[in-house]
Amino acid sequence: MQLYYQLRDDIINQTYKHGDRLPSKRILAEETGTSVITVEHTYNILCDEGYAEARERSGFFVTYKSEDFTTVHMPLKAKPYLKTNYEHNADDFPFSIFAKTMRNVISKYGEQILVKSPNSGTDELKHAICSYLSRSKGIETLPERIVIGSGAEYLYSLIIQLLGRGMLYAIENPSYEKIHSIYLANGAKCDLLNLGNDGIISSELSRTKAQVLHITPYRSFPSGVTASASKRREYINWAMNGKRFIIEDDFSSEFTVSTKHEDTVFSLDARCNVIYVNTFTQTIAPSMRIGYMVLPENLCQKFSEKLGFYSCTVPVFEQYVLAEFINNGDFERHINRVRKKRRKQRKNDSL
Repeated sequence: MQLYYQLRDDIINQTYKHGDRLPSKRILAEETGTSVITVEHTYNILCDEGYAEARERSGFFVTYKSEDFTTVHMPLKAKPYLKTNYEHNADDFPFSIFAKTMRNVISKYGEQILVKSPNSGTDELKHAICSYLSRSKGIETLPERIVIGSGAEYLYSLIIQLLGRGMLYAIENPSYEKIHSIYLANGAKCDLLNLGNDGIISSELSRTKAQVLHITPYRSFPSGVTASASKRREYINWAMNGKRFIIEDDFSSEFTVSTKHEDTVFSLDARCNVIYVNTFTQTIAPSMRIGYMVLPENLCQKFSEKLGFYSCTVPVFEQYVLAEFINNGDFERHINRVRKKRRKQRKNDSL
């Protein structure tokens, strides 16, 4: 991972420019004192992330382009969002372990589970989420910047109230139909931005007058498009040109088949104009109506003053159970098992 981050930064800072051939695996292994296998794994991650590509009998070449910010991409050809035979299902989830966690929480907290939750969520769950985000996604944040709510749909409504109904919200086209419906139901206007094969088409970003951009960088539904590394940087560049915000819905990225977690736009944005949203409905079960958002520092005070009176919509018991499930490592073990299963199935499918 140290080698990956070094090469990624070299590519972004244009030490290696678009089209450049990266050092051979053997040479890089000798220079860094690592094995050829380690270098190969590093290059594979760079390819998964969209920073490089492998060319048969030629090596690895840089595909990341900062000038992609002005490139016009071909529109996305409509295609169905296909489920694969390694799609997450209930059989993947360790229900017996989760049930044991519930019993442990009842024993540990007793009648405390009957107490009303703090408005933004319990400290136990917010601290657990902070630690998890740091370990798994490179997101460094504080508990006071996290708001717990009953799913992404509820959190979208809070965000609209926070930023204002008078804002113009840009969303991916196509996108999950409920996203558009929720904005309309809350009195907000939307601009639909057409997707290309690596994210929102650059010309669409250039023409929109929106002040807020709602994105699903990993496997946008129903297109299945994942934003490339260049495109994610382009989103950040868009937000920095004026007082704009990005809402990043990190839906289902935990189950990526990459050997590392996907880089979030939130973790890449130095100015922190990104509101990060995620839930546990995909990773645990649809009935687990627990979501959370991480606010940028410059919105925390505004949220507290404008919406801090809202009661938390998730029962304390469920928050304690989830916090315990994360803290004891069972949540990440579950994620890793599913990812390993998907990688194995993808390998078998390619044979």
